[in-house]
Amino acid sequence: MRSLWKGHIRFSMVTIPIRLYNAVDSGSSIRFNQLHKEDNGRVRYEKVCRSCSENLGSSDIVKGYEYGPDEYVIVNDEDFDKVKIKSSKIIEIEGFVATDEVDVSLYDTPYFAGPDGDVAVKVYALLVQSLAQSGRLGVGKVVLRDREDMVLIGCQDNGLVLYKVRYPQFLRSVNEVPGLAETEVSGDELKLAQSLIDSMTKPLGDIEIKDTYHEAVKDMIQAKVEGKEVVMAADDEVKPVVDIMTALRDSIEAAKGDAKPMEAAKTPAEKKKPAAKKKAKAKAKSKAA
Repeated sequence: MRSLWKGHIRFSMVTIPIRLYNAVDSGSSIRFNQLHKEDNGRVRYEKVCRSCSENLGSSDIVKGYEYGPDEYVIVNDEDFDKVKIKSSKIIEIEGFVATDEVDVSLYDTPYFAGPDGDVAVKVYALLVQSLAQSGRLGVGKVVLRDREDMVLIGCQDNGLVLYKVRYPQFLRSVNEVPGLAETEVSGDELKLAQSLIDSMTKPLGDIEIKDTYHEAVKDMIQAKVEGKEVVMAADDEVKPVVDIMTALRDSIEAAKGDAKPMEAAKTPAEKKKPAAKKKAKAKAKSKAA
């Protein structure tokens, strides 16, 4: 595994030499090229000025911030240098917080942090075990690619994980979502829903978490490479839920393994049909007698 950053984690008087590594394997993602439909030639993009239609090179282009309709202020490299944050190569832990105090919407990109050299092994292990026992996360900042990012430092097995997090000021509130309202539910409905959640609760390791679309695209590509016909999978039929109480009860039974998978709840008219069949069978028996 190749490191992308080398520096130190420091909290109070303790300093740990570390290296950062990508926790996400971006190399496994599937990438496509755009080709000309007629001859399969690769498509390239040219930068063209909208005003004069001239093709532009990199030296002809500057950055501009639009502060009004078609009004720009030009910003150059010297301007960026004035606000550029100096990389100190030190992640200063400013404090520790409880894990459950951090809203999951703050988490962004994960990185692995490993000890840099034999001298770091002991103190590195000390931080890992201290975080594991305390159930807390370290909060600090790091400069990556000339940008200062807020990070959370936690433990995973025997190692440290750095989570680059979003600044709270850039997150929207869920209350901005249209259509949200305080809807009353009955106590019985809530009790059944909670029972369903309890019956379906299991360790995360027991739940299959796999990118099936990624695998399907790989199989489709391989089939086309081998000249095979690609077969489309049929969509699962989603039946509407008519009676939420019946649906919840059926779901609980299905989760317990005592009943067949949940079906759409029947309407009152459909529920009466089996009784009519029983009556018909009774008449048939009396005639036979």
